[in-house]
Amino acid sequence: MDSTRLKDFFTGLQAAIVGELEAFDGKSFLTDSWQRPEGGGGISRLIEEGDFFERGGVNFSHVTGKSLPASATAVRPQLAGRAWEAMGVSLVLHPRNPYCPTAHMNVRCFVASKAGEDDVWWFGGGMDMTPYYGRREDVRHFHRTCRDALAPFGDDVYPKYKQWCDEYFFLKHRNEPRGVGGIFFDDLNEGGFERCFSLTQAVGKAFTAAYLPVLAQRRDTPYGERERDFQAYRRGRYVEFNLVWDRGTLFGLQSGGRTEAILMSLPPVVKWRYDWQPAAGTPEAELYETFLRPQDWV
Repeated sequence: MDSTRLKDFFTGLQAAIVGELEAFDGKSFLTDSWQRPEGGGGISRLIEEGDFFERGGVNFSHVTGKSLPASATAVRPQLAGRAWEAMGVSLVLHPRNPYCPTAHMNVRCFVASKAGEDDVWWFGGGMDMTPYYGRREDVRHFHRTCRDALAPFGDDVYPKYKQWCDEYFFLKHRNEPRGVGGIFFDDLNEGGFERCFSLTQAVGKAFTAAYLPVLAQRRDTPYGERERDFQAYRRGRYVEFNLVWDRGTLFGLQSGGRTEAILMSLPPVVKWRYDWQPAAGTPEAELYETFLRPQDWV
């Protein structure tokens, strides 16, 4: 496994995305390089109280270990007793304007090795969008960009990864999707290393083309306390998913990852209410009735 080649792509992707986000926001991201005592390290790039983004992070991590946590070996027993290496870029962006969706993207590679045996490796990743006030044309653009990025790898890839995303980013305890989905894949190793790496690169490079045009359309939309209040309420669902269901968060915390980097995905302002339901006929109700329903967006 060519770790140098992988690292060059992931660090280059992080730098390119941060550059575009800084140009969009107008303020610079902080840079925080860190080392992990158990092995490896990373570079966290963070913005808080930007001109546009209320909070956002674009993390690169390259971490290693001699054994895997129980959360990993319980799902994949074949990894027990293997040293491991994980590398990738993960980002979450929380705009201040409630008419601008939150977005998440992750691309990663995992390798587990054992003397005398072949490496076990796979790629994973994807991107998804979480609006507070949905606009059909925005969701269509996001999904079409995802579809077009995956088109060179087969006509069946986007529908498969779209469905996987709908199923993964689902809050079982709420019986509702987190947002409008996108694409998600894991355990990707069929077709050889080069195909899998190329697909992962295509997903990472497509993110800003999928997301920034949506923000550009909505960034000047007027809003008030009502919209901010609903945004804070819906952000609570984002927190619940990341802390209860997200496998990456669980793996990071259980494997001794850097807590600040792992939890940078959490929004800065969040609210919860007891058994709240939006009033019928309101824009808030439209989110539930129209957009939080998996469907063919393209």
